[in-house]
Amino acid sequence: MIDYHQPVFRPPAEANSIIIQVALGCSFNKCSFCSMYETKKFKVRALEDIFDDIKTLSIYDDTRRVFLADGDALACDTDFLVKVLNYLKECFPKLQRVSSYASPYNLLEKSLDDLKILRKHGLSLVYYGMESGNHELLKYINKPMHPLKIVEGLDKASDANMKTSVTVILGLGGKNLTKQHIEDSAKIVNECKHINYLSTLQLGLSDTKEDNFFQRFEKKNQEFIFCSDEEMLDEQRRFISLINPKKSIIFRSNHASNALPLKGTLPKDKDELLSVLNMALEDDSLLRPSFLRGF
Repeated sequence: MIDYHQPVFRPPAEANSIIIQVALGCSFNKCSFCSMYETKKFKVRALEDIFDDIKTLSIYDDTRRVFLADGDALACDTDFLVKVLNYLKECFPKLQRVSSYASPYNLLEKSLDDLKILRKHGLSLVYYGMESGNHELLKYINKPMHPLKIVEGLDKASDANMKTSVTVILGLGGKNLTKQHIEDSAKIVNECKHINYLSTLQLGLSDTKEDNFFQRFEKKNQEFIFCSDEEMLDEQRRFISLINPKKSIIFRSNHASNALPLKGTLPKDKDELLSVLNMALEDDSLLRPSFLRGF
């Protein structure tokens, strides 16, 4: 088997996918809340090493899904990724889906033609960490992307016929910014042409990130106060109630951090999801115990 460069992360939906590391770490790697790639320096791996990994894993010839790691494979040059995608098709004849993380910066830097080329060669789904739709909060967490640019990037992926999976972090603004965080996040979802998948996870900070995270709020003269489970569930309830997308969205809150796993399609299942949230807010025995969670 191949020797992965640890740690390796993948979205929950890629649990049964072959993972191929085309790059190590994250090309941005400055978000104040994220410790995923803090031990790695971003590097695009040599094509021959990637091909060796693909060839080794090709013994699983019935593979239908592949996830390109690490943090944002889309930071690689388009021509480079096309070579990887073509070799994947050669080695996995039953391949149906290739996916990767994509940062907001990736989607803005890639042209529409680049994304169309990647889609043509098999990259069909990108996972996008929006985190929040509030511009000020995004500055606080050192991910200063303007909301209009978030919509622009996601719409560009949609125009290239790529599916998008967008994540929002509950509790990211703490108690003081909860209203702006939720309302602006829902606004972006509603403004996009089509988000295929939408998920939420609950904020958690590693010991190595806490000081920097809090200090960035303090520098903005803003106190950060953690939300409780109940307050995050209330954010979830308000968020779902505000979602009125142009096209239907598959919604999930199945990340390991979530106190309450949820799934449905929006807006069709909105009332049912809100009903479950209401019950959970009245009966905390329905929540996943904290020791079974992780960010």
